[in-house]
Amino acid sequence: MEWFEETLWPNWAQKIRVKEVLYHEKTPHQELLVFDSWAWGRVLALDGVVQVTTADEFIYHEMMIHPAVLAHGAVEDLLIIGGGDGGCLREACRYPGIRRITQVEIDASVVEFCKRYLPTVSAGAFDDPRLRLVIADGAAFVQQCTDRFDLIVVDSTDPRGPGEVLFTEAFYRACRGLLKPRGILVTQCGNPAIYPDELVFTQQRQRAAGFADVSYFFAPVPTYIGGNMALGWASDEPAHRRVTVEELRARGVPAGLGHYTPEVHVAAFAHPAWMIARVGY
Repeated sequence: MEWFEETLWPNWAQKIRVKEVLYHEKTPHQELLVFDSWAWGRVLALDGVVQVTTADEFIYHEMMIHPAVLAHGAVEDLLIIGGGDGGCLREACRYPGIRRITQVEIDASVVEFCKRYLPTVSAGAFDDPRLRLVIADGAAFVQQCTDRFDLIVVDSTDPRGPGEVLFTEAFYRACRGLLKPRGILVTQCGNPAIYPDELVFTQQRQRAAGFADVSYFFAPVPTYIGGNMALGWASDEPAHRRVTVEELRARGVPAGLGHYTPEVHVAAFAHPAWMIARVGY
């Protein structure tokens, strides 16, 4: 294989030049591929779609975790749905104030695979004593769980195949039921420049699920097709979205981050005019 080609969307494709294929397997849940590339480090693809590259994964994972943790200001109990590569877990583990982290991943082989072939992504986070790793379907887990969380992060694949159930109103409603009164839900909503309907319907479904404050913010990730990921934000506490740079800095931004800053945080919630016209805000 000289080139890996991702064709997630019918009118858009991207190619990454392959240096060496390291692993290729079809599990009962999905097709796993990992390869070394010439420009983007090590790459993980699931079902032919890029999930992680070691060159830019830090942008996505930092933005999935730090805005919500710092805006909330007192996260103790965190639930991660998906995220088998361990990147979101790694970023969450930077906070000593987080006492319990539950991670639910449908495919145990993804976790073991990523620990072996993408060790820098989790950076040892799966050994953190605060972690409870549950191998289960995320949608079923939130329907049955009796614990409560300050933050739920849904680090899912795209809304097709196994990940489709994580984009439904029923799933969002179940997540809201697991949140403590000031809790926040963060989700990935795709690239609105290529497929704006994904952001539109996820926002509509989160509002229909009963959240009082539903919005979105952005993470510029070059190797996710189109380059600018929309991330969903849902809470019953509107003040979380209005936190200032000074407040964020005072809450203790972890050292050593590659993308997130309080200024980036605030700017990420600024919506361009064409998105406002499409989504309504």
